[in-house]
Amino acid sequence: MSATLLAGISRTTEPQTMLRRFLALDALVTGANGLAYVTGSGPLGRLLGIDDTVLLGLGVFLALFGAGVGYLATRRQPSRLPVTAVVDANLLWAVLSVAALTLWLEPTTAGAVWIPVQALTVAGLAVLQWSALRAATTDLGGNSSRHGEDPLQDQLL
Repeated sequence: MSATLLAGISRTTEPQTMLRRFLALDALVTGANGLAYVTGSGPLGRLLGIDDTVLLGLGVFLALFGAGVGYLATRRQPSRLPVTAVVDANLLWAVLSVAALTLWLEPTTAGAVWIPVQALTVAGLAVLQWSALRAATTDLGGNSSRHGEDPLQDQLL
């Protein structure tokens, strides 16, 4: 993904700001989804064709995950390892969503539409976060004043 495209999407050319904004967007979307699953697990379960207990458990997980990602978004320079863990978790969520749709779940039509849409959304957030992390890493590497040392060791970890 080009730096120009990232800058346009995040409305900034500052890589750390891009990263924090994409993390914040993830926290907002994930947290809202989780809270909806928790507060409306019965009606949403019926609408999507997913057991309400499963939806409730997923909602609790998503709300907690969203809170953690939100905390990470508040850091001035989010550390590489936790950001990579968020990206990996998002990609795993997307893959498991599609796997669950094809292997385990028997959703309604609404569920069969919702599951891939949310999987694509989560995968898209992962791509944006990874691209912004790479841009931040490149920016730190280019601005490092100590030659021969890994700028991530000092700046992101």
